Amino acid sequence: VQLQASGGGSVEVGGSLRLSCAPSGSVFPLNVMAWYRQAPGKQRELVATITRAAITTYADSVKGRFTISRDNAKDRVYLQMNSLKPEDTAVYYCNANTYPPRDMTYWGKGTQVTVSS
Repeated sequence: VQLQASGGGSVEVGGSLRLSCAPSGSVFPLNVMAWYRQAPGKQRELVATITRAAITTYADSVKGRFTISRDNAKDRVYLQMNSLKPEDTAVYYCNANTYPPRDMTYWGKGTQVTVSS
Protein backbone atom coordinates (compact mmCIF):
# COMPACT_ATOMS: atom_id res chain seq x y z
CA VAL A 1 0.00 0.00 0.00
CA GLN A 2 1.27 3.44 -0.91
CA LEU A 3 0.02 6.93 -0.27
CA GLN A 4 -0.92 8.85 -3.40
CA ALA A 5 -0.34 12.59 -3.31
CA SER A 6 -1.99 14.95 -5.75
CA GLY A 7 -2.70 18.62 -6.26
CA GLY A 8 0.76 19.89 -7.08
CA GLY A 9 1.45 22.24 -9.95
CA SER A 10 2.99 25.53 -10.99
CA VAL A 11 1.84 28.81 -9.47
CA GLU A 12 3.08 32.34 -9.22
CA VAL A 13 4.35 33.94 -6.04
CA GLY A 14 1.47 34.58 -3.67
CA GLY A 15 -0.67 31.86 -5.16
CA SER A 16 -2.29 28.89 -3.46
CA LEU A 17 -2.43 25.14 -3.89
CA ARG A 18 -4.17 22.36 -1.99
CA LEU A 19 -2.44 19.00 -1.79
CA SER A 20 -4.32 15.81 -1.08
CA CYS A 21 -3.09 12.38 -0.08
CA ALA A 22 -4.93 9.09 0.12
CA PRO A 23 -3.86 5.46 0.48
CA SER A 24 -4.01 3.18 -2.53
CA GLY A 25 -5.62 0.43 -0.43
CA SER A 26 -6.57 -0.57 3.07
CA VAL A 27 -4.25 0.60 5.80
CA PHE A 28 -3.90 -0.08 9.50
CA PRO A 29 -5.30 2.63 11.80
CA LEU A 30 -3.28 5.78 11.26
CA ASN A 31 -1.79 7.82 14.06
CA VAL A 32 0.29 10.81 12.96
CA MET A 33 0.09 11.96 9.34
CA ALA A 34 2.51 14.44 7.86
CA TRP A 35 3.78 16.30 4.85
CA TYR A 36 7.46 16.51 3.94
CA ARG A 37 9.18 18.28 1.08
CA GLN A 38 12.48 18.01 -0.72
CA ALA A 39 13.94 20.77 -2.84
CA PRO A 40 16.65 20.06 -5.44
CA GLY A 41 20.00 19.51 -3.77
CA LYS A 42 18.52 19.65 -0.28
CA GLN A 43 17.53 17.13 2.35
CA ARG A 44 13.93 16.16 2.87
CA GLU A 45 12.35 18.36 5.53
CA LEU A 46 9.27 18.05 7.68
CA VAL A 47 6.59 20.60 6.78
CA ALA A 48 3.63 19.77 9.02
CA THR A 49 2.15 17.01 11.14
CA ILE A 50 -1.31 16.21 12.43
CA THR A 51 -2.48 13.64 14.97
CA ARG A 52 -5.73 11.76 14.81
CA ALA A 53 -7.09 14.27 17.33
CA ALA A 54 -6.14 17.10 14.93
CA ILE A 55 -3.22 18.44 16.94
CA THR A 56 -0.90 20.10 14.45
CA THR A 57 2.70 21.25 14.20
CA TYR A 58 4.40 23.29 11.48
CA ALA A 59 7.87 24.14 10.33
CA ASP A 60 8.67 27.76 11.13
CA SER A 61 9.05 28.50 7.43
CA VAL A 62 5.40 27.71 6.70
CA LYS A 63 3.61 28.84 9.87
CA GLY A 64 0.72 31.14 9.11
CA ARG A 65 0.70 30.16 5.42
CA PHE A 66 0.10 26.40 5.34
CA THR A 67 -2.68 24.43 7.01
CA ILE A 68 -2.69 20.67 7.45
CA SER A 69 -5.93 18.78 7.93
CA ARG A 70 -7.19 15.21 7.70
CA ASP A 71 -10.27 13.11 7.17
CA ASN A 72 -10.03 10.17 9.54
CA ALA A 73 -12.93 8.31 7.95
CA LYS A 74 -11.15 8.32 4.57
CA ASP A 75 -7.55 8.12 5.85
CA ARG A 76 -6.76 11.27 3.90
CA VAL A 77 -4.51 14.19 4.70
CA TYR A 78 -4.48 17.61 3.08
CA LEU A 79 -2.15 20.59 2.91
CA GLN A 80 -3.57 23.99 2.07
CA MET A 81 -0.73 26.23 0.95
CA ASN A 82 -1.29 29.97 0.69
CA SER A 83 1.01 32.91 0.01
CA LEU A 84 3.43 30.62 -1.76
CA LYS A 85 7.04 31.67 -2.16
CA PRO A 86 9.77 30.51 -4.58
CA GLU A 87 11.48 28.75 -1.66
CA ASP A 88 8.41 26.53 -1.31
CA THR A 89 9.34 24.90 -4.62
CA ALA A 90 9.92 21.21 -3.92
CA VAL A 91 8.52 17.73 -4.27
CA TYR A 92 5.98 17.25 -1.49
CA TYR A 93 5.52 13.84 0.10
CA CYS A 94 2.81 12.61 2.43
CA ASN A 95 3.56 10.24 5.26
CA ALA A 96 1.50 8.30 7.76
CA ASN A 97 2.37 6.20 10.76
CA THR A 98 0.45 3.51 12.56
CA TYR A 99 0.13 3.13 16.31
CA PRO A 100 2.61 1.23 18.43
CA PRO A 101 3.55 -1.55 18.63
CA ARG A 102 2.95 -2.11 14.89
CA ASP A 103 4.88 1.11 14.04
CA MET A 104 4.49 0.99 10.27
CA THR A 105 5.22 3.97 8.04
CA TYR A 106 3.53 4.67 4.72
CA TRP A 107 4.97 7.03 2.10
CA GLY A 108 3.66 8.56 -1.09
CA LYS A 109 5.53 9.13 -4.35
CA GLY A 110 5.35 12.89 -4.10
CA THR A 111 3.87 15.73 -6.06
CA GLN A 112 5.83 18.62 -7.57
CA VAL A 113 5.12 22.18 -6.46
CA THR A 114 6.79 24.97 -8.41
CA VAL A 115 6.45 28.61 -7.43
CA SER A 116 7.70 31.16 -9.92
CA SER A 117 8.39 34.84 -9.40
